[in-house]
Amino acid sequence: MIHASSSRYVRICEVLCIVLFWWSSDKWLTQREEMWEMATINANSAWQYLVDNYSEWQLVTVGSFIIHEIVFFGSGLPYLFMEIAGFRKYKIQEKVNTKAAQAKCVLKLLFYHTCVNLPLMGATYPIFKYMGFTSKLPLPSWKTVCFQIFSYFILEDFIFYWGHRMLHTKWLYKHVHSVHHEYATPFGLTSEYAHPAEILFLGFATIFGPAITGPHLLTLWLWISLRVLETVEAHCGYDFPWSVSRFLPLYGGADFHDYHHRLLYTKSGNYSSTFMYMDWIFGTDKGYWKLKALKKDIDLTSNLQEVNGHNLIAYGCVEKEDCNSQL
Repeated sequence: MIHASSSRYVRICEVLCIVLFWWSSDKWLTQREEMWEMATINANSAWQYLVDNYSEWQLVTVGSFIIHEIVFFGSGLPYLFMEIAGFRKYKIQEKVNTKAAQAKCVLKLLFYHTCVNLPLMGATYPIFKYMGFTSKLPLPSWKTVCFQIFSYFILEDFIFYWGHRMLHTKWLYKHVHSVHHEYATPFGLTSEYAHPAEILFLGFATIFGPAITGPHLLTLWLWISLRVLETVEAHCGYDFPWSVSRFLPLYGGADFHDYHHRLLYTKSGNYSSTFMYMDWIFGTDKGYWKLKALKKDIDLTSNLQEVNGHNLIAYGCVEKEDCNSQL
């Protein structure tokens, strides 16, 4: 058995070496350059068609809205279907949402996206334009795009953290943020299920970076796509072996944010958006790490749920007050 496994790994290494050699050979370097040049020409042609046939306002408003909807529902619906189908492996919580709750989320999202998100995208265009926004060729270099998007993530994390903490004060939670927390067991689409005031309030964190830099339209669309993918993944309700949080340091992910949804609003912690550094700096993630350590200790001690008279579920899988009383 071990010998067969070793042979398989050797064959995989051989294939990788062949691919690497092919990729770095002079002949294929030339072909790669030609392929890249052809791809660039095609991309420029497609982009020029957009610029020639649609106004910048249309591209920023309607174009951004279409991209947002495709990415949001394209990445979020699979998690909903998994919950409906009863897929429990890797699910963080045992509890599932009712069909009525799932339908309510989808219908309200369609309303909020059309009546709040779409007008907001149109309203931000004058600000972008004033700050130097453009949709014309040439397309920005990948270095520029990467630097700007990384900067947007850092700015968004900082603003979102403080805005989110404010929403967990008593009055704002009761009248605004409690809408988002109707789903103590989140699934991907619940990431944008929120009070209209919260959509505007926290939406400011997302548009702040582009608003002060006036990026190229391509950068804006990539930023929207990545931000949507991140927030959907954080609310997906599943912690997969291939989840980003297992490979990217400081990335929060689903398990980190799911803890936030399970606990009582005044003590939930884990307020960060994408990366966890703000919670780490201000100590609002201590409860989460205590719980992780507790679960790890219990798992090491016994495979049973009952350990020393305490039920594992009482520490990690129930909602709200129970968890707070244990930590």
